[in-house]
Amino acid sequence: MSSVFEELKARGVIAQMTDEDAIRDLLDREKVSFYIGFDPTADSLHVGHFVQMMVMAHMQRAGHRPIALMGGGTGMIGDPSGKTDMRKMLTPETIQHNIDCFQKQMTRFIDFSDGKALIVNNADWLMNLNYIEFLREVGVHFSVNRMLTFECFKSRLERGLSFMEFNYMLMQSYDFYVLNQEHGCRLELGGDDQWSNIIGGVELCRRKAGREVYGMTFSLLTNSEGKKMGKTEKGAVWLDAEKMPPYEFFQYWRNVDDADVNKCLRLLTFLPMEEIDELSKAEGSAINEVKERLAWEITALIHGKEEADKAKEAARSLFTAGAVSEHMPSTDLSADAFADGAISAIELLVLTGLAPSRGEARRLIQQGGVSVDDQKITAIDARIPQKDFEKGYVVLRKGKKVFHKAVFQA
Repeated sequence: MSSVFEELKARGVIAQMTDEDAIRDLLDREKVSFYIGFDPTADSLHVGHFVQMMVMAHMQRAGHRPIALMGGGTGMIGDPSGKTDMRKMLTPETIQHNIDCFQKQMTRFIDFSDGKALIVNNADWLMNLNYIEFLREVGVHFSVNRMLTFECFKSRLERGLSFMEFNYMLMQSYDFYVLNQEHGCRLELGGDDQWSNIIGGVELCRRKAGREVYGMTFSLLTNSEGKKMGKTEKGAVWLDAEKMPPYEFFQYWRNVDDADVNKCLRLLTFLPMEEIDELSKAEGSAINEVKERLAWEITALIHGKEEADKAKEAARSLFTAGAVSEHMPSTDLSADAFADGAISAIELLVLTGLAPSRGEARRLIQQGGVSVDDQKITAIDARIPQKDFEKGYVVLRKGKKVFHKAVFQA
């Protein structure tokens, strides 16, 4: 059986390491406490976080102890990494609500019982810092000249970088120092955009405490063109079923590009590498079966096997003539939506969320991308009469792959 280090490497997870030989030896010989930070910028984790949690799960299965660090303190500032503008400032109440949501979602993937994993909040040590003492104890170990060479700062200098954001690296580095002191944390993990912040923490622990600790980043979830995955027309691919229903989540992975299937199988499932290698040999129409397997595996991890089965059944039924699945995403319409016994196609697209605005709905119709009960809508002023809802619903289709049921009981 290969070590977790070799497993992560074989899956293409690892991007950069501060000391490859030392990290491999550490993970092979000891049970290590490691941490990954999560700034609570929304009320749900998204698919980018999912990569991080998969790494945590692989590590925990190998006997190591994850520490999920909630950024109750750093979230008050905002990480400038990968951002062209300053992040929106959140209230303490919003940050705490988001943390509560994160913790609930994480328990599906990580076992926090009996100290097998920890959840900590950096607000516990950052919010009560004395700024002068912090500058003397921590700031003295950082070179401004060197910090300005890091991409997270360099890319922002022309557009503007606030002094508040400039402090973020010091705070994240201090997190590693505190976790090392209080929990024996030896390793910080994070996305590859966190490389400079992780280096800062490794060096602070060495300079301030004389301890050897390590950092490792993992690959960001990008497609074959190098663009970040996890975005849809409606926004991020969320892990919360209220923000993105399981069927829509399933369909996102069912429709990924052929070139991205292998990478997603390696990063986002627990399937053995031997099986992934076999699945990745599929060609032609057989690739669709592999995509369905990918979608099912990821949906089962996030929403459970029952929801994954429902989503698969719904997706299959849509490609069967005349079939309508009870698990298809749907929207209930009220009588107020109808005027003079009908509803406009544009209004219907907006109400069901298939178009974010009336302008976008108009564009979709003009491009021939909208059908109602398999009848293409060609006129922007088209109206769907109430009598078409006699069976209780109509099925809208946007493009070739997006289906939605509009429900109305007269």
